[in-house]
Amino acid sequence: METLGIEPNTVLELDPIERWNVYNRLLELSIPCKCRCGQPLKVEIANPTAALQVWSVVRRLTSTREMAIEALENCWKQVPCL
Repeated sequence: METLGIEPNTVLELDPIERWNVYNRLLELSIPCKCRCGQPLKVEIANPTAALQVWSVVRRLTSTREMAIEALENCWKQVPCL
């Protein structure tokens, strides 16, 4: 299983546009975070669920179309045929 690599009180270095998109989505998910102009996004991760949500949001908003297609194809390969 892939480790998330996200620690409590994590600082995420993201592109400025992506940073605000991630920040807004994390607020919608009630994950405490801070984002100021020209500063990295700071996220408080209190539990494994929050870590997974942060990882998922960052991955979804920063992945290329090709990466998203590859991930979807890998999911389809893992679904058992009935």
